[in-house]
Amino acid sequence: MAAKAGASQVAKAKSKAGEHAAEPVGATKLLAAMTGRASSAKARDGDEPVFAYIRSLPQPQRGIAESVDALAARTLPDLKRSVKWGMAWYGVGDGWCFSCGGFIGHVKLTFGRGTSLQPVPPVTPIGMGKDSRGVDLASVEELDEHQVAAWMQQATAIPGFGGKKR
Repeated sequence: MAAKAGASQVAKAKSKAGEHAAEPVGATKLLAAMTGRASSAKARDGDEPVFAYIRSLPQPQRGIAESVDALAARTLPDLKRSVKWGMAWYGVGDGWCFSCGGFIGHVKLTFGRGTSLQPVPPVTPIGMGKDSRGVDLASVEELDEHQVAAWMQQATAIPGFGGKKR
């Protein structure tokens, strides 16, 4: 069921994630699991802080995060990005709906109100709240773009974190 990312998709993802921009200052030290901040990336709103965070990840996490970011950009026209708690956060309107963070051996894609999504994503992340659910992606090939895009659309239709109730 996993959607295979072709070379053109990976190239688009790299372009979307700012591969053409300046090189990262330093590589992110990856954790095995969420036990606090996912990385030392500084909290900042905007595209460039997220692109810099993604560039700081080692492969294969960088490629996975680039693909998730590119999928979010294609799926959500009013996408906003931020680095919070050491990982990339995404939302539309007044709140943050899902995050993407690099860890040892995988990228964790977490939906803040994941228990409200259909079907409910399979992974219950540690330290992210009782309603959070997501998927752990060890390779770009594990990214089921159709399902993840559906979850992204559903997640942005319900109140996100840090925003006004819709």
